[in-house]
Amino acid sequence: MAPLVYVETSIPSFYYEARIEPDMVARRLWTRHWWDVSRTSFEAVTSLAVLEELGRGRYPSRRHALSLVSDLPVLSFDPAVADIVEVYIREHVMPGDPVGDALHLALASFHKCDFLLTWNCQHLANANKFGHIRRVNAKLGLHVPALVTPLELGGSNDAT
Repeated sequence: MAPLVYVETSIPSFYYEARIEPDMVARRLWTRHWWDVSRTSFEAVTSLAVLEELGRGRYPSRRHALSLVSDLPVLSFDPAVADIVEVYIREHVMPGDPVGDALHLALASFHKCDFLLTWNCQHLANANKFGHIRRVNAKLGLHVPALVTPLELGGSNDAT
């Protein structure tokens, strides 16, 4: 069975990123390489939280970003996920927005995703947070997904 990858909101957003700063162009290229080439090695899934976040946004590529993930399987929302979100917020694992990063991590953990794919390097793909996340998930008896960027999960070096 292919590794399970939870596709977080920043991935479809960066696929259609239009800014021309070098770091934004690089992220867009790495994201497109993962999506168009490397994704076939994985089972990609998303959530209603991602679809809702993308739908609420006010940006030119909103329709395209939504379309990109519209065919992905959507993880179910079990009531236990809400409890996990509360623990993440209480334990300062994630910021206090219950429909943001804490929800993405809770869904990926609850559903035993191998990876949570994101460009959110402040709260999710942040090496300084990994130990804290592992400790809290261990206390909860939860799986710990690897929190990675498209570059780390098979992105191309051609973007540099």
